Amino acid sequence: MTDHVRHLSLTTSRPSDRRRFLVTSAAIAGSAAAFSLLGSRVSQAAALKTVRFSEAVHNLGYINLYVGMHAGIFKKNGLDMQVSAAGGDTQTFAAVLGGSADFAIGDATMAQISRENGGPGVVVGTVVQRAHYFGVSKTLKPITDPKDFKGLKIVTSPEPNTNYSVAKRLLEKAGLKVGVDATIVPVNPGTEIAAMLAGQADIAIAYQPSVAAAEAQGAKVVFDFSSYIGPFCNTGIMVLPTTIQKDPEMVQALVTSFEEASRKTYADPAFAKEVARQEFPDLPGDVVDKAIDAELKYLIPAQTVVTQRDQWKNLMDMQVYLGNAKGSVPFDQIIDNSFAEKAVASLK
Repeated sequence: MTDHVRHLSLTTSRPSDRRRFLVTSAAIAGSAAAFSLLGSRVSQAAALKTVRFSEAVHNLGYINLYVGMHAGIFKKNGLDMQVSAAGGDTQTFAAVLGGSADFAIGDATMAQISRENGGPGVVVGTVVQRAHYFGVSKTLKPITDPKDFKGLKIVTSPEPNTNYSVAKRLLEKAGLKVGVDATIVPVNPGTEIAAMLAGQADIAIAYQPSVAAAEAQGAKVVFDFSSYIGPFCNTGIMVLPTTIQKDPEMVQALVTSFEEASRKTYADPAFAKEVARQEFPDLPGDVVDKAIDAELKYLIPAQTVVTQRDQWKNLMDMQVYLGNAKGSVPFDQIIDNSFAEKAVASLK
């Protein structure tokens, strides 16, 4: 997926707009009160904290992020979000480690692996609380028993992306040997559906809105990973301890914004659909609406930013089983829920 940066600004945030705004208002009002008011507005805009934010891939599992941006929630809390898509879970956390991003959202196992290898990484919240993957096919009937994946070609993102991990564990837990009883075909993140439709595999493990787009082309959801796995920290907010120490106010503002945005996503599905249509303008509106309906039906976006122990345990159990992580860092040392808990308390 091509990297992109989106920068949602106040209407008076561009320098030329601010100058026109000040000149015009001064001419009309011509009073000290008007100048005071305008100065306050400009100061507010100038006071916004720029946040460099990396998402693993642009997808509707992160609808709470997009709702927060379009609803002005992040700006209300003093943040000017600059969001870029990294192209995968490894790349998004690498952006934080390399200093090009303040925060990253993706598979929080990346922070766990970093810590286990003597590096930094803290998870301060959950963005996706269930596995936001669906098995999609044009040829298969619904699969109720994982053993029925035997003999199939399955397309996912490459290891260690989460959809590869959940597919591999499902096969092995069903007693199937990868490469012998079933084949995983890795492709670039975001191209899983296209590969399946092109005949490279029997089934694609993909996320929204790609799933809804595939359904519009005659494919069907034949397996639901969110129900199969249950509570699951599919996507976490990752940050460095040095960032927390340097600017705890920014961290708190970001986590509080996610809490508020997550609540709004579930409370106002119509707005979530409107936002989703703007984020994915190349897709038909009804396809995007269907994708949001599925996201909310299966409780995929986090309902609260607080990371629950059962969500983290299910993630770690899978990653330890697959050998991607040792699980040696205790919950309370890798998860910092203090910001999330303050956010919940402040929004009651």
